[in-house]
Amino acid sequence: MPKRTIAIAGCGIGGLACAALLAREGNRVVVFDRMQAPTALGSGLILQPVGLAVLDEIGVGARLRLLGAEIRRLFGRTRGSGRVVLDVRYGRLGEHAGHGVGIHRGALFEALLAAAVQAGAEIAGSRDITGASDGRLSFASGATTARHDLIVNALGVRSPLSWRKPLAPLPFGALWANLDWVGAPFDATALEQRYEAARRMVGVMPIGRLRSDTPQQAAFFWSLRHADMAAWRSASLDSWKHDVRRLWPQTEPFLDQIHDRDQMIMASYAHGTLGAPVSNGVVHVGDSWHCASPQLGQGANMALLDAMALARALDAHGDMAGALAAYSAARVTHIRLYQLASWMFTPAYQSNGAIAAWVRDWLMSPLSRIWPMPKILAALVSGSIASPLAAIETLGDR
Repeated sequence: MPKRTIAIAGCGIGGLACAALLAREGNRVVVFDRMQAPTALGSGLILQPVGLAVLDEIGVGARLRLLGAEIRRLFGRTRGSGRVVLDVRYGRLGEHAGHGVGIHRGALFEALLAAAVQAGAEIAGSRDITGASDGRLSFASGATTARHDLIVNALGVRSPLSWRKPLAPLPFGALWANLDWVGAPFDATALEQRYEAARRMVGVMPIGRLRSDTPQQAAFFWSLRHADMAAWRSASLDSWKHDVRRLWPQTEPFLDQIHDRDQMIMASYAHGTLGAPVSNGVVHVGDSWHCASPQLGQGANMALLDAMALARALDAHGDMAGALAAYSAARVTHIRLYQLASWMFTPAYQSNGAIAAWVRDWLMSPLSRIWPMPKILAALVSGSIASPLAAIETLGDR
C-alpha cells in the first residue's frame, strides 16, 4: 500500500501504540504533544489478554510480562460483614485463556516510546494542540503543521479535536499512589478491594517493577467524590488514614509509606462516545473516541486495540476512506458493548446510592456465582467478549 504522512496528536498509550505500528509499515509518523519531553502520567493498570496481544504485535509484550505482575483474580469484600461482592477469575475461561498483567504505567509508556522511536516515529514536544483542519494541526502559539495525509487524535478525554466542550467528569474519581509491595496478607496475583456500600472503596493491585532494577510495587487507590476533594485536602492526613484503616485495617503497611498528600494523584473520569471515529479529516482512537469509568480496567486495552485496528486497516486499503470505514467497522461493536457495561456497573461500585449497593450485594453478587455468569464475567474483564482480535484480523482479508 502507498506510504503516508501521519500526524499523531498525543503522546500517551494510544498515540505511541499507533506510532509504533504505523511507522513500522514505512509511513512517516510525527507525534505531537504539549509536554516538552514525553512523560507517563498515572499509576498502574491491568493489561488484559487482548491488550497483551497488541503489545506482542508491537514487540514489547514479553518485556512487559517480565516487569509486570500476573493478575489472575479480581476480588472484593464489603466492610463489616465481609460479604464477597466481586470475584472474577481468568481461570473460568480455561487453562489456556491467559491472565491479566498488573503494570506500572511508566513501564508501559517507556516500552511503547522506545518501540515508536525504533520504528522511525518522530516525537515533537512543546506543542499545545488547539485544532485540526485540512490535514494540519494548529497550536496555541499560532503555528500550524504542514499538511498530512492523516491526523490521528490520541489526546484523550479532554481532546479539543473530539469534544465541542469538555465532558463533565463522573461524580467519583480516585486517588492513586505507587507504593512498595508489602506482601502477605495481600494476594500477589489479585486486584483486591474493600467497600463501604458504594460510597467508599480502597484497593490494592500489584504492578510489578518500573524497571528491572527497581522494587516491586503496588497501585494503592481510594475512591473519592470530586465534591469532597477540597475537604480531603483541608483535613489532616491522619484523619484520612483513619478512614482507610477503618475500612481495611490490613492496609497499614501501605499507609505508613504515605507521608504527603502530593504522593496521591487524583484521577477523574468521564463517559462519552463520539457518533463516529472520523470527523473533519481526523481519526480518533482511545479516550478521544470512547471514554468511560475504568471499573473494568479497559481504557488502555481499548486504545491498544484501536491502534492495531487502524494500522491493519490502513495497510489493507489503498484509499483512505475505505481504510477508515474498515477501522470503524472492526471496533464499533466491541466499543459499544464495553461502554454499556461501564455505564451499568459503575454505580454499583462508585456512587452515593444505597440502592445500587444493595443491588450489587444481594442480586448481582449471588447471580455472579451461578453458571454461566462466572465465565461471562471473566470474558468481560479479559476483553474477549465480541472477539475484538478476530474482528481486527479480518481486516487483512479485505
